[in-house]
Amino acid sequence: MRDLPPVCQPGEQHQTSAPINSEAEETGIGTNGRIPSLPGTPSTPHPIPCHSAGSPTVPPRPNRMGINTEFHPPPLRRQVVTQVSLDSPLSPASRPRSPWGHFAPYDSPEDQDKEYVGFATLPNQVHRKTVKKGFTFTLMVVGESGLGKSTLINSLFLTDLNKDRKVPNAQERIDQTVDIVKHTVGIEEKGIKLRLSIIDTPGFGDAINNTESWKPIEDYIDQQFEQYFRDESGLNRRNIQDNRVHCCLYFISPFGHGLRPLDVECMKALHEKVNIVPVLAKADSLTQEEVFRKKMQIRGEIKQFGINIYQFPECDSDEDEDFKYQDQILKGSIPFAVIGSNVQVESKGRRFRGRIYPWGAVEVEDPAHSDFLLLRNMLVRTHMQDLKDVTRETHYENFRAQCIQNMTRMVVQERKRSLRERYQDACEADFPLPLAAVDTEQEKLIFEKDEELRRMQEVLQRIQEQMQRSQSEG
Repeated sequence: MRDLPPVCQPGEQHQTSAPINSEAEETGIGTNGRIPSLPGTPSTPHPIPCHSAGSPTVPPRPNRMGINTEFHPPPLRRQVVTQVSLDSPLSPASRPRSPWGHFAPYDSPEDQDKEYVGFATLPNQVHRKTVKKGFTFTLMVVGESGLGKSTLINSLFLTDLNKDRKVPNAQERIDQTVDIVKHTVGIEEKGIKLRLSIIDTPGFGDAINNTESWKPIEDYIDQQFEQYFRDESGLNRRNIQDNRVHCCLYFISPFGHGLRPLDVECMKALHEKVNIVPVLAKADSLTQEEVFRKKMQIRGEIKQFGINIYQFPECDSDEDEDFKYQDQILKGSIPFAVIGSNVQVESKGRRFRGRIYPWGAVEVEDPAHSDFLLLRNMLVRTHMQDLKDVTRETHYENFRAQCIQNMTRMVVQERKRSLRERYQDACEADFPLPLAAVDTEQEKLIFEKDEELRRMQEVLQRIQEQMQRSQSEG
């Protein structure tokens, strides 16, 4: 607060106290509370008149309507802010303002009188950088033909990925192999860019002999991991394209009793490499009771055969109750019973995406008819980043650790081979080679296995020589 003028005695009008002037000179602030060096500041302070009554009179506030008065002191709010900003550079008046007004963390009324360093704007910086860079997501769909895989993908992302698709006939499917078809489309929504890659697997489960028909799918996932590992280990790591498969929608046929043997073997081959989300296709062909029973049966068989599907993360203790409720609904909806349609139909004065049957209409986005909205919210709105994190932190790290282990084993074998070649010419007697410096117990075990294999080969060679001599003598 600004100091009030002292009490003036009679005969001392138009005088100012000397201590106040000396203090103002030491702090560099004029008697009127302004900084003399600022533009527009008067060179001499206005005298404060004192009355003979013996008590100081607080000067009236300046009239905001523009009426000239005898005394114009600066506004108290501006004076206090100016002085605090000199004493504390991190005051509310001088705190850093976020360039993104909508996301500024300091604009709330309760934060106006508090002091902050400014690092609360770090999420805004990350947000701006990631939005500028864009996002990527790779989704794989696996299932036999006729289950509505392409239709569901078009319904999920409002795109048409298979305009020129050719459906093979029965004769062509006899010897058909599993193909890997990749579709990449750029989607932009409210300034957010997403590079969506859809991996389709036509021909899976269509042949007469489906033995190891999932092998091309498994090899493709490993190839993407290997390519990312090579790019990550290279010299130029700035512009690495992430083509790793983040999620696999596995379509289960509604016709039958639970999982087929092909489904079990395929998911067991892929569950350690990709996030598997089981989907019950063509749910409009089942009643609600049949959908419930089939979901329970499929969940039981998944647990029985030890298949590791994608597990939703547990909610934190500070999450609100609505989020926890939605998470429980998602966990209870596995496998998602979905319906796909790209056709706009009209019923009861409404237009929606669905199917018209003689007994009524089925709406794709109606929660009472299918789990389409739950699946879309899970893939796009709530768990897309978690799917990418699990792929990076679990599946890719397992592949990377295996690659490093194989590379270490190859280096150890090459070192042992060079050691044998080094001592082979110098050693005439047949005695065990000296052990090289072993770094770990694993390398020692590998060396012992190599020695045992070498001795077995020598024994087999002696037996073959004895057999040849016995045959020649006979």
